[in-house]
Amino acid sequence: MVFSSAFFLLYFLPIFIVAYFFVAQRFRNILTLAFSIFFYAWGAPRFLFLVILSTVLTFYLVQALHKESRRKQRRWLLTSAVGLNLGLLLYFKYANFFVENLNELLSGLGMTNLEWTAVALPIGISFFTFQSLTYAVDVYRKVHDPLRKLTDYMLYIMMFPQMIAGPIVRFNTIADQIEHRNTTAEDRLLGFYRFTIGLAKKVLIANVMGAVADDILAREFVHMNSTTAWIGILAYTFQIYFDFSGYSDMAIGIGRIIGFRFPENFNNPYISQSITEFWRRWHMTLGAWMKDYLYIPLGGNRVKSKTRLYFNLGFVFLLSGLWHGASWNFVLWGAFHGVFLILDRIFLIRILNKLGKYPSVLITFFLAVMGWVLFRIEDFDAAMTFYGRLFAFDFSSLSLNDSGRFFLILPFALIFSWITLSKYGLRLQDKVFYSSYSIKGSLIMLIVVIVLLGFSLASITSSGFNPFIYFRF
Repeated sequence: MVFSSAFFLLYFLPIFIVAYFFVAQRFRNILTLAFSIFFYAWGAPRFLFLVILSTVLTFYLVQALHKESRRKQRRWLLTSAVGLNLGLLLYFKYANFFVENLNELLSGLGMTNLEWTAVALPIGISFFTFQSLTYAVDVYRKVHDPLRKLTDYMLYIMMFPQMIAGPIVRFNTIADQIEHRNTTAEDRLLGFYRFTIGLAKKVLIANVMGAVADDILAREFVHMNSTTAWIGILAYTFQIYFDFSGYSDMAIGIGRIIGFRFPENFNNPYISQSITEFWRRWHMTLGAWMKDYLYIPLGGNRVKSKTRLYFNLGFVFLLSGLWHGASWNFVLWGAFHGVFLILDRIFLIRILNKLGKYPSVLITFFLAVMGWVLFRIEDFDAAMTFYGRLFAFDFSSLSLNDSGRFFLILPFALIFSWITLSKYGLRLQDKVFYSSYSIKGSLIMLIVVIVLLGFSLASITSSGFNPFIYFRF
């Protein structure tokens, strides 16, 4: 089940919200957990037991960790909790990748391949694994006491707004909200606004861009002209941003309606003036997680050797690429960004600063687009061929299905990607997302979101194309 489906919008979410505010406050966590279990079971029923079992085991391991005072035993319990969750992630997400590469090596050596039955990927395993790890590590570090109830911990891991695609919610930022929270009429209204804006980004922009990207990037690249290649990768560039940020907006909005404050996950990444800034704005909860739980423990910026600093950056971004998927193209994508982060520190940021704001934004956007080629096209030779077509300077006519709809939506994708480059656009965003509304402002905003909701529902019910590309991660 996805947020942008008719069943979710017309049945699941309305029933949940009505039930949530109908029951007494002390039953709301149980109700939310029950709906969350149903939500996950709808899309992946055969993995439900696995998720619940790993969640229960982690809860009791961390409970024991919290009560234990001996350092050696605490470390053993932490290792057990981390090993359990990482082990599941490594098996379900990376076992196929490992066996495939091992068999290629064995074939090259003339040896017999391993017999292997491919492992299916549980939905959202990367996200709920990272949250399980933060729970164990935060309790070990004594950042926050563990939750007292098993059901509260299960809610933290399985809460349907953010379980399958984030944002990655760290335990210490939400623990108190799980046990004690209040929601106001303003929270419910602002949450509804945020959810609807996210839905519109996903359905009205990302889906249109995605249809074009899928059409073009499924073709043979060898004879593709540069016009078609550029349209294809730009369509994907906007699809992945509006798809993922739209889903994050919807998650944040639902959370706000029921009293949770989830962290922001995107902050206009395409206005970045360097790749370093891009990663402060793109998938912010992943970047913060990598920084606090991996980069800083490796030494972070405190290391004395620049070689070690550059190694830490490169290593973290190789893992970041691999986190996105068990394929070499994701590793290359992570390495691509890691290289530019290192170059930023050596000299590139100084050059970009001298060039000024708008040239730096265009250069960084260009680099991000080049990175998306590696992210989207899994076969290395095909990706190299596609790069060649981008720069073949063959700008002949464009052959595109449903080109009228694409060119109608493209200006909106451009505007909403770069609107905060202006002070007015930044103030408008702050007003829409983060400010209280006057009565007049609320009425205007209510009309806007109702119109957006109507268009979104019409698009969903009239089109069979409604992918969610981050399910695979």
